[in-house]
Amino acid sequence: MSDPLTASHVAHAIRSRRSVRRFLPTPVPKKMVEDLLELAARAPSGTNVQPWKVYVLAGKEKDRLSAAILDKHNTTGMDGREFDYYPTEWADPWLSRRRKIGFDLYGLLGIGKTDKERMKEQTGRNYQFFDAPVGMIFTMDRQLGRGMFIDYGMFMANLMTAARARGLDTCPQAAFADYHQTIREVLGIPENELVVCGMSLGYADPNAPENRLVTEREPVANFSDFRGF
Repeated sequence: MSDPLTASHVAHAIRSRRSVRRFLPTPVPKKMVEDLLELAARAPSGTNVQPWKVYVLAGKEKDRLSAAILDKHNTTGMDGREFDYYPTEWADPWLSRRRKIGFDLYGLLGIGKTDKERMKEQTGRNYQFFDAPVGMIFTMDRQLGRGMFIDYGMFMANLMTAARARGLDTCPQAAFADYHQTIREVLGIPENELVVCGMSLGYADPNAPENRLVTEREPVANFSDFRGF
């Protein structure tokens, strides 16, 4: 039988996880990040392939990547994504959910629907890792199959849950894949590695309005079909 106290802690870590969009400058020790990644690597993967590779950045190395991406973001624009993360055509209910989180976030920040400049500036905050002291770039070898993305998701979920258990917060960021070539050049990532996404890691700024965003989840009854119970 499971320890109810342990189960309660796990449930709290999962429920309290959120995508934080402004962090405090408080450093996160390298050893703590290593411990989190060691826990994350206990994620299951098909035939134990373990497809993940992580570039962990702090200090000047993180700032150097941020500066290179922001320069592109503010001038020539995206490199273009190497794989489809979002659908090419949106439909409901997914479109409505996507719009709602955008409207809710911009509302907290006081960004109007027509304020394209501030929207672009807020998007650019992704590439500063939202001021987090630690930034991560996740890659995967191109020869691995699409199913490995499922394994990768479990690895990242482990990482974010483990971070919450340590009092840390995260923000997984698909936006980094839009600048895969820039990331590849700055970090010296070989061509055989696909840039999957990025992640910010640190301590949430409790006074930031954007960190008051609470996303909704569909009730279990709306997405589950129970049979034989």
